[in-house]
Amino acid sequence: MDKRVLLVEDEVHLIDVIKLNLELEGYVVKVANDGKLAIDLFTSQRFDLVVLDLMLPTVDGITVCESIRLSNESVPILILSAKSSGSDRISGLKAGADDYLVKPFNLEELLLRVKVLIKRSSSMSEQKELSKVAFGINEVNFQTFEFSGVNGQQGMLSERENKLLKLLMDKKDQVVSRDQILELVWGVDVYPSTRTIDNYVLNFRKYFEENPRSPKHFHSIRGIGYKFKS
Repeated sequence: MDKRVLLVEDEVHLIDVIKLNLELEGYVVKVANDGKLAIDLFTSQRFDLVVLDLMLPTVDGITVCESIRLSNESVPILILSAKSSGSDRISGLKAGADDYLVKPFNLEELLLRVKVLIKRSSSMSEQKELSKVAFGINEVNFQTFEFSGVNGQQGMLSERENKLLKLLMDKKDQVVSRDQILELVWGVDVYPSTRTIDNYVLNFRKYFEENPRSPKHFHSIRGIGYKFKS
């Protein structure tokens, strides 16, 4: 099966050079020249690697990286950026990137890193078990959307419940703002009321809290957002 690369870049000359050379290596390359298009393409197609610039129109690269990680834990992400400070690298890796290459870069090095990341990912995916997470007496499988909760509940999360739960658990013990949730879970073009998020959190309490009125895991932080504790 052909290996597919999503190239997220807005500099036309770089798009042409990188796309041509990746195609010469046998990869199928799709291009997104802004962050929103990148998220749309990733959610609608299969990719084996993402090459991602950080400074993008509409949605920045860090947000794109975080959004991809909510729906796919394993696809390799290679950040390609002119931002070269240590804090920039750390931000990229914290957002879920696997590698970070600073512009200007050596083309041969880029191609080698792409090859290594795809090979490593293919090897890991063959051995990878389903992504199960347990907390308290509860268990969630983020790949199959199945959960087991309090009082013997068994069920299936919706896609949006799955994304929101994963976001909160990935940021355990941190306050996640409503704005961040709306951007990462609902998307840049859809902004429901914050009451909608409250209803999702209420559902989580019904599924996973022994006493929903006094939650142990899912906390509302007044005027800011939500926090998950294990």
